[in-house]
Formats: sequence, C-alpha cells, structure tokens
Amino acid sequence: MDQKSKQKLVYIPKIEKQIMTYVYGEGSKKILLVHGWSGRGTQLVKIADKLVDQGYSTISFDAPAHGKSPGNTTLMPEFIESILELEKKYGPFDYAVGHSLGSMSILNAIKEGLQIKKAVIIGSGDSVNDILKDFVSNLKLKPNIATKMRALFEKKYQIDMESYSAYIAAKKCPIPILIIHDVNDEDVPYTASENIHKNLKNSTLLLTEKLGHRKILGNEKVIETIIHFF
Repeated sequence: MDQKSKQKLVYIPKIEKQIMTYVYGEGSKKILLVHGWSGRGTQLVKIADKLVDQGYSTISFDAPAHGKSPGNTTLMPEFIESILELEKKYGPFDYAVGHSLGSMSILNAIKEGLQIKKAVIIGSGDSVNDILKDFVSNLKLKPNIATKMRALFEKKYQIDMESYSAYIAAKKCPIPILIIHDVNDEDVPYTASENIHKNLKNSTLLLTEKLGHRKILGNEKVIETIIHFF
C-alpha cells in the first residue's frame, strides 16, 4: 500500500500537529483505517488491498508521533481529533476499521459525531484505567505512577480519563459494529471485546484462535468476514 498510495501531510488544527495520510484506491465508497498504539497506517495493508480489490478506496494515517508523522508524544484524544479532521478533508466515509487503540478511537469519534454506516473494531481494549494499570505493571513501575499519569491527563484535558473507555463510548453508538478479537491475544484480553459487545446496541462478536494481537490483521478469513460485513 505504501508504494501505491497517495501520501500527504495533513495539519490537524485543534491539536496543532501534522499527520501523514495515505489515500489508496479510486472507488467512490471510502473506508477509514485506524492503526493502534505504536502502529502505523500501513499496518492494515492486507485489509486495504482486499478492500481496494472490492472497489473501495481507503484512507489511513500515521497518528501523531507514529510512522512518518512528526512529533514525539501523543494521546488517544489526538487519535480521535485526527479522525474527525480527516472526515472533513476526505469524507464522508462509508465505513471504518480500527485496530487496538484505533478501535477505541473510532468508537469515541462516533460518540463525538463521526458519521459512518458501519465499523469494524479489532483487538480493542475496553477500559482506559485497566489499560493504564496494565501498562504500568508491564513496565514494573510503582502503581502510584498510574495515578499520577491519570491526574496529568485529566488536568490537561479537564475530563475524566475513563470517559474515553470503549465500553462507555459503545453505549452511544447506534450503528452496526463487527467486533473481532483473538482468544489468544496476549496484549489485550478478549474479554474486553465481550464487554464492548454487551454495551453496543447492534453488534456481532467474532472470536478467533491462535492469531494473537497482530497476526489477526492479515488473516484471510478475518478479512473475508470484514468484506462480507460491509
């Protein structure tokens, strides 16, 4: 996808940052692809290839401080704001596909006004507080570090950090959602997707096996299911 796509740096006024965007395909129906934390826009290349083969065009991006986008720091609100700004520049989008934090960002963007017909979320976390605790634990830091990080976030954005949790955003999401998660995902437990599923009005949950957190993005059966859903 990187070689065939039209690449362009796009300025996001609200966060005063630039992101690299990738427009791939010439179809009239547009699909937004959103990568996860420490990922990049081309990470969903196999999904993009199949969608373009089906006549869609895809728009993906490197979130701030990811891939070819400049910067050293970012947070989920900047993922969300990037999505909303790309809707203005490249939309309207028919559908969206997200992975991990990208999935959480899509659900929050829908809550904030993103207009799409359907979405697919893959390997999504559900609770921001749980993700933060796991992050601190995995780095073998003291638990109070999580408390300090949450306090800094809430001071900057003047909002409860947990309000960005996917299961909360799900309650305000009226469109059909396909949730995909692998039961052997070691990065994000599949129970997170089960919780999101419980809080959505119109959703289908697909659990896979032995694909983990990233291999799932290139699995042919998973991609076929996504295409069929759209």
